[in-house]
Amino acid sequence: MLRYALLSGLLAVTMAACAQNGPTGTEKVPDDMDTSNISQVEKATFGGGCFWCTEAQFQYLDGVVKVESGYAGGTVANPTYEEVCTGTTGHAEVIQVTYDPSKVSYEELLQAFWQSHDPTQLNRQGNDVGTQYRSVIFYHNEDQHKKAEYYKQKLQESGAYDKPVVTEIAPLTNFYAAEDYHQNYYNQNGSQPYCTYVIKPKLEKFKKAFKDKLKH
Repeated sequence: MLRYALLSGLLAVTMAACAQNGPTGTEKVPDDMDTSNISQVEKATFGGGCFWCTEAQFQYLDGVVKVESGYAGGTVANPTYEEVCTGTTGHAEVIQVTYDPSKVSYEELLQAFWQSHDPTQLNRQGNDVGTQYRSVIFYHNEDQHKKAEYYKQKLQESGAYDKPVVTEIAPLTNFYAAEDYHQNYYNQNGSQPYCTYVIKPKLEKFKKAFKDKLKH
């Protein structure tokens, strides 16, 4: 909770400065989504280890319309899960978050991203090891780029971690949706051992940290 307090305080102090960079680009809502009371949405793409874990956490945030697991940052077009798992495609397991900026800001998503995993571990999260599990922010536009760089620097300076923050920040070139069985994984496979012993503890910790920002 101390780390969350530092992150939360950092966000509160610096949000006004980041806001001066101007609005982020908006994207049309896909036809298959519930667009009730939503005029515009934006997208953000993050990699924080196994996408089953990060997907489950971000799904709880108020203002998040959709979370899709996938692959980004590599050189292979339309990679399969098995190919990405070899660590030779260059791709990271990521989530692409579609969100309503009137309810949740990109700055708050960054806060949630850094809370959702350990950004000081290089190419691993827990027992998941490989470049596909690296900590990474794929920005969609220059505004996101500036905010990601700014908050990474401030996070490092804050003392929230006793090791360097190794999060990669790179432009999003292509996002490839993961296979259907990876989507909404925790909600559909909650009784599986990985969900019970790895995802559930992370999710409970995340929900406590963001109790005021969760969907009702």
